[in-house]
Amino acid sequence: MSLKSKIYKIFRIWNDVDAVRKGRVGKRVGRRVAGKATGKLLRKLFK
Repeated sequence: MSLKSKIYKIFRIWNDVDAVRKGRVGKRVGRRVAGKATGKLLRKLFK
């Protein structure tokens, strides 16, 4: 695992904790799901 991927992982967890504290978990989960779906769609289009 590279340094860059470790840093991204740490920040993702940090932002998850922050979202829980601020009560914005639903928004964060929704955006993450939408982002993954968009990525899959784009992969299929440009394959």
